[in-house]
Amino acid sequence: MSDIGNRLVLLGTKGGPAIRPGGPMPTASLLEMGGRRVVVDCGLGVAKGLVEAGVSLRELDLIVITHLHSDHLLDLGPLLHTAWTTGLDRPVTVWGVPGTQDYWDGFLASMRFDIDLRIADEGRVDLRELVRIEEYGEGPVTIDRLNAATLRVPHPPVHDCFAWRFEADGRSVTFSADTAYHPPLAEFAKGSDVLVHEAMLAQGIDRLVEKTGGGEKLRAHLYASHTEAADVGRIAAAAGVGRLVLNHLVPADDPGIGEADWLKAVRETWDGPLTVGRDGLEIGL
Repeated sequence: MSDIGNRLVLLGTKGGPAIRPGGPMPTASLLEMGGRRVVVDCGLGVAKGLVEAGVSLRELDLIVITHLHSDHLLDLGPLLHTAWTTGLDRPVTVWGVPGTQDYWDGFLASMRFDIDLRIADEGRVDLRELVRIEEYGEGPVTIDRLNAATLRVPHPPVHDCFAWRFEADGRSVTFSADTAYHPPLAEFAKGSDVLVHEAMLAQGIDRLVEKTGGGEKLRAHLYASHTEAADVGRIAAAAGVGRLVLNHLVPADDPGIGEADWLKAVRETWDGPLTVGRDGLEIGL
């Protein structure tokens, strides 16, 4: 594997699966620390985002899926298959919530013709033998060279949704996953160098619902399942993190909302280092 630094790259920063012209892509992140390379969530476009971040897909290492919403899972299969056609010939471990194995089995079944053909015609190793799915729950996670742990967070109606904390070489990074305001997350993230937390701005929700459809059911879901920006600041302040990074922005592609709006909302409750996420943003650790 090529040299791995210590960095966080936001590959996709949009909350929700829809994409629009000139807008950001759904959620995916790259974390490099402790000599390991971790892809956190696989929203649409993750493979392109990794390549643009300078990662050789044939050197995929670890993948984490925080929950089974499509904007976090949709491109898991395409990422692994594309890496395989790029030359991946080493094992990859996917840490996924219950149901991830079913997704992977279904993807393999849908691509059986192509996989079998490329093995016979191009001499490739069998993709089905390279990928190991490890389904996890709440608690410590054993990963070589990384200390990792998960915390179940509220994202109704999804039951299995987990925040992740990674530690190595005196550094720590916490990802909130998708979550409603959840004060216990502050204790889980306590002292993290970086907290990557989803964020929602109420002022854009009516326009988002009108644009997307779904009416009152979608509006109710958004308010029940996500964290408003000021509450994100409260979590960061209670956790005493080194830097707060806003990710999975809802809405992320509203022309009436800019970076200044996010900053204003979070600054009501958080006065520490603050970054509003955008696709391709790299943060050194």
